[in-house]
Amino acid sequence: MTDHATTGAAQFWETWYSGVDRAWSGRPNTALVTTASNLLVGRTLDLGCGEGADSIWLAERGWQVTGLDVSATAIGRAQAAAAQLTIPDGHLSWIAHDLATWTADGVFDLVSACFLHSPVEFPRTDVLRRAAGLITPGGHLLIVSHAVAPPWATQLDTHEHRFHTPAEEIEALDLPGDDWQTLLAETWPRETTSPDGVPATLDDAVVLLRRR
Repeated sequence: MTDHATTGAAQFWETWYSGVDRAWSGRPNTALVTTASNLLVGRTLDLGCGEGADSIWLAERGWQVTGLDVSATAIGRAQAAAAQLTIPDGHLSWIAHDLATWTADGVFDLVSACFLHSPVEFPRTDVLRRAAGLITPGGHLLIVSHAVAPPWATQLDTHEHRFHTPAEEIEALDLPGDDWQTLLAETWPRETTSPDGVPATLDDAVVLLRRR
């Protein structure tokens, strides 16, 4: 068993993605589709983009997307998936980099962080707070997370993790109240299927903030 206490995020996720043929379904996250469908198209940063389903969905709808993930294997799969589709030039770029140390040279109309959880040490709140600073006035920060751990997520057993409620997520970010408006802070049920093919309902914490 991997010692999560001594494994860095980059090593953990590269090993994890390399150990499976495909980690995710290839479908965009439901909460992202629901919320982004109502936003004006612009530039977006997809934090922890994994194998790229959210980034690809956004790019197909006209967003200029930067997909960022710590795992080079995940980014390679995202690039391969995007190459099978017709996406306008300049609408999709990929970066393999540690989110904890990555810096941007631009600004974004949407920063999306869907299920940005880690069973190894990772400065999640700090990453989200810094990413919020990249959002233009009128832009949005979307955070979608597990309200509770999926019952099959046994890798969390050796890592003490407490999932935030939407209100706790906003409180932890501690963004200036005069600069940000809360549009959504809710728990949404989501129908899914376990890795063993069993239907399940999970609860997602959904936070959507708008920069004034």
